[in-house]
Amino acid sequence: MKKVYVFFADGFEEIEALTSVDVLKRAGADVVMVSVTPNEIVTGAHEVPVLCDKNIDSCDLMDADLLLLPGGMPGAQTLSECEFLGKALQRQVEKGKPVAAICAAPMVLGKLGIMNGKKSTCYPGFEDFLKGAEYTGASVQRDGLIITGKGPGVSLDFALAVVDMLFGADKVAELKAAMMVPA
Repeated sequence: MKKVYVFFADGFEEIEALTSVDVLKRAGADVVMVSVTPNEIVTGAHEVPVLCDKNIDSCDLMDADLLLLPGGMPGAQTLSECEFLGKALQRQVEKGKPVAAICAAPMVLGKLGIMNGKKSTCYPGFEDFLKGAEYTGASVQRDGLIITGKGPGVSLDFALAVVDMLFGADKVAELKAAMMVPA
């Protein structure tokens, strides 16, 4: 079973985080929702409280198949300030394992230098944080083992791109049919 860690901080974008969690669980992933704040209850940008499975202090993340960062502000900024998460993301990339970020969260990868030489997208206005990246403006952009998404409206496409990376096109087709996603 593929293990995916999704990171939460107050001010996260609910649709991006919860769509990813839902779709990945439907695909059969073992999804762990991790708070990077002292509390395991994290409140989204639109005042939706979410109970996470764990606090980052109780995770080592060494068994991760993929690390996923939802956007939203100030959630993405808080993620970028979490030193433990930054080290985990760098280690993930060094090990040749995938990472995904949507909306404002690609800035976390950009600030770490992970986007250098990679095609990327993000929420408009955050392009300057993608140090060394080639900004494409695409809804969802995959470059090797990195997936980035533009914003809330592409949450389902982003989540399905992550499923494709982890499980393949057949699983994506199966999910689209079951969820009645138009072709």
